[in-house]
Amino acid sequence: MKIRKGDQVMIVSGKDKGKQGRVERVIPSDDKVVVAGLNTVTRHLRPRAGVRQAGRVQQEAPLDASNVRLMCTGCNRPVRTRSHNLEDGTKVRICQRCQETIDWSRSNP
Repeated sequence: MKIRKGDQVMIVSGKDKGKQGRVERVIPSDDKVVVAGLNTVTRHLRPRAGVRQAGRVQQEAPLDASNVRLMCTGCNRPVRTRSHNLEDGTKVRICQRCQETIDWSRSNP
C-alpha cells in the first residue's frame, strides 16, 4: 500500500471530505485505513464484565484507501506518490507534483 501508519492524509470523498488526519491503522488485506478522529460511527455495546464501557460509543470506522490522499510535506497538498530506489537501496515515496521525497526521515533515521 502507498499509505502507511502515521502518515498525514486528506479524505477526498465521503462524509468527511476535505478533512485531514493521521493514519492510526492500515488493513492491507481489505485495502482500508483508519484515520484518527474521522469517519466516526456510533456502536451500541452491551455491558460485559470488565471489558469496556457499555452503551453508545463513538469509534473510527475504516475508510477505503482510494478515498484518502497522502499530504505532501513540500507542497502541502494531497498528492499521488510514486516509489523510487535510492543509491543505498532504500525505497522511498516521491511526490508526483513537486518531486519531494516524502519518507526520507522514516527510512533513514
